[in-house]
Amino acid sequence: MSRLFHVAISIHFALCVVALAPWPGPAQDAKPPRAAELHGHIDFGSQPAKGSSPASVVWLTPVAPQTSDRTFPAGRFTLVQKNRMFMPHLIVVPVGSVVSFPNADPFFHNVFSLFNGKRFDLGLYESGKSKDVVFSREGVSYIFCNIHPEMSAVVLSLSSPHYAITDGDENFRIDDIPPGDYEVHAWIEGLTQSSLEKLARRVHIISGKSEPMSLDVHQLSREPASHLNKFGQPYEQAPKPTY
Repeated sequence: MSRLFHVAISIHFALCVVALAPWPGPAQDAKPPRAAELHGHIDFGSQPAKGSSPASVVWLTPVAPQTSDRTFPAGRFTLVQKNRMFMPHLIVVPVGSVVSFPNADPFFHNVFSLFNGKRFDLGLYESGKSKDVVFSREGVSYIFCNIHPEMSAVVLSLSSPHYAITDGDENFRIDDIPPGDYEVHAWIEGLTQSSLEKLARRVHIISGKSEPMSLDVHQLSREPASHLNKFGQPYEQAPKPTY
């Protein structure tokens, strides 16, 4: 009898222990890291006059491969030739994008680029016509017209969606950046390639944070504003009117 009583107590105690133990619920998923922001200013030493700031772009490339919901697919873009100008002067496109160059002037144009981003020569074409170029790799393409030396534009092809074009006060802000380590790059019109390389740096982006940055460029070397034609020769001087 006493033995049965002892067994009954043991079973009761074991059941009580099981009842008091917490029941393992479903594992809680870790919260996804929040996107961050990088903002800053390009310092030229003296403030350029309103509307005269050089075209500038700042962008990030991840140091290590990363997964992100933000894609940067190739698309179609347009640089119109009108009033002996390219409009807009600067565009940023994903690698693999197509850029159309319609001629909206009542005379011929000859669009070309001999720089590392994309080398091409569209030849002469008349008013109302358009030609396309695929920008198949990263880089800066300086666009000119072989007839009109005053015409210029820039196409910057990138594989990263994390970029910003500076505003009129040379401020920039890049939103929705996944946390991690990045290389910061900048392109500023008029600066030499060696000067642009000096601006490159690494930055650690923290989840949910807003990171400030300043790029000091007022002591860096600049390039002359003039350029050569597609044959590598100076443009011929237009004859002066006789009236």
